[in-house]
Order: sequence, then C-alpha cells, then structure tokens
Amino acid sequence: MRKIVVLYGQPKDPDHFPSYYEQKHLPLAAQLPGLRASRHSFDIAAPEGPAPFFCMWEGEFDSGEALAGAMSSEIGRRVAADTANYATGGVTLFHCGPVEGKKS
Repeated sequence: MRKIVVLYGQPKDPDHFPSYYEQKHLPLAAQLPGLRASRHSFDIAAPEGPAPFFCMWEGEFDSGEALAGAMSSEIGRRVAADTANYATGGVTLFHCGPVEGKKS
C-alpha cells in the first residue's frame, strides 16, 4: 500500500475553501484511477499555538506504481490543476508506504 497526504495551508478565504473542496474537488479526486480509499479533515490541531494547516487529505493506493499512474493520468492532471481554485494557502504533498514499528 502507498499513501499520498496533502496538507493545505491557511487559505485567503476560509469560507470558500470547505464548500468548494467538498462539492467540487473531492468528487473529482474520487475519480483517480486506483484510489482505494480517501479521507479528509478540517479538524487540524497543533500542540501549541495555531495549526499550520487548514485541511488534510489522505488517499490510499495499492502500490507506488498505482499512485504514480493515478497522478499522471488525465484525471490526476485535472485534480492537480483544480487545486488553484481553492488552495490559496499552498499545499504540502508527500507519499509514504505502510507505517512500520516495533511491537510492544
């Protein structure tokens, strides 16, 4: 499994972001080929002070190849281009494999 995580900075218009994001962008992103699951949250907190992010989205794919294929597809290019329509605070994007660690 491979995950992609998108962290959205504080937008210039925080009232516009959620409605556009949920009504326009998420339905577009749901069409990404190979997307197995996705989730988002506007409940972003920091240990101290204001949260540096307004929203986060996480998508799951079977593999790095599936993720790369989705992002380079026509719908992947449309998803990336649509970001400018609401994410005026910028984005931080990363991907990772399964979380590994020691068992207690």
